[in-house]
Amino acid sequence: MNGPTLVVGVGYLGERFIEHEKTAFGLTRGDHDLDQDSPLSVELPESYTVLYTVPPSQASQSDLRLQRLLNVLDPAPARFVYISTTGVYGDHDGATVSEETPTSPGSDRSARRVAAEDALNSWAAERGCAAVVLRVPGIYGPGRLGIERLREGSPLIEESDAGPGNRIHVDDLVTCCVAAMQGGVPAGVYNVGDGDHRTSTWFANEVARQCKLPAPPTISMEAARREFSPMRMSFLGESRCVDTQKMRDVLGVRLKYANPEAGITASIQEEGHERGVRHRK
Repeated sequence: MNGPTLVVGVGYLGERFIEHEKTAFGLTRGDHDLDQDSPLSVELPESYTVLYTVPPSQASQSDLRLQRLLNVLDPAPARFVYISTTGVYGDHDGATVSEETPTSPGSDRSARRVAAEDALNSWAAERGCAAVVLRVPGIYGPGRLGIERLREGSPLIEESDAGPGNRIHVDDLVTCCVAAMQGGVPAGVYNVGDGDHRTSTWFANEVARQCKLPAPPTISMEAARREFSPMRMSFLGESRCVDTQKMRDVLGVRLKYANPEAGITASIQEEGHERGVRHRK
C-alpha cells in the first residue's frame, strides 16, 4: 500500500475499513463538507491512497462532491479507489455483465456514477494517479440485513418474478478495497460480489429463517410497482448477473463469505454480540 489511506466518507463501509486498517484516517462531513467549496481540513502526506465512498448528490448530473475533493487534493494520491455501483450497467434482463459490458444506466442515480467514473479517470490520468473503480452490488452485514422490514411484515417480490441477486458482505468488500490499494494491482474497473446469484427474495427469506421470524408475504412484480416506493423499484426493476472473475483473477481476492448463508449467520451473531455489550453497559 502507498502510505496511509484517506477514507473519504466514514459511513458503513468507511467505518469498517478504518477498523480493519489501522493506518487509515477518515474524512467526515464534519471535517470537510463536499457540498461546498472549501480548502481541505487535513494535511496530506507525500504518499497516500484515497478510498472514496461518498455517493453523488442529486444537485447535478455530474458528481460535484467528487469534483470538489479532486480540486483540493494536493499532492495527488498514488492511488484512488472509488466505490461505484453495478447499477451503471442498467437492466440486462438477467443476462451476465462483465467489466467489458458498456455502461447503460437506467436511472439518474446510476448515470451520476458513470459521470463520476469518467471524471476520476480523466483527473487521475493527468496526474499519474492509479484510479481503481470497484463496481459494487448490494452491501450486507451486521445492521444491514433488513431485519426490521421483516419484523414489519413488508412483502417481497414473488420468487418467480425476482431477478438474479448480486451482493457482497461488508468485510469481503473491505478485502477488495485493500487488494485494490496494492501497488502491483492494475488500475481500472473491477466488478465485486460474492458470485451467488440467488434472488433478493431468497436472501430475505434466509434472514427470516435464521432469525426465526415468519416468512414474509410475497406479491407479484406488477403489484409491487403499485405498492413499493420508486427508489425500491429502481433496484428491483433491473436484472443482471454480475461476473466477478476479474476480482478473483486480477485482484486476487478470496472471499470469506462466498456463501451468503454463512455471511448472514456471522452478521446475526455480530449484531447479537453488539446488543449484548450495549445491554451490559
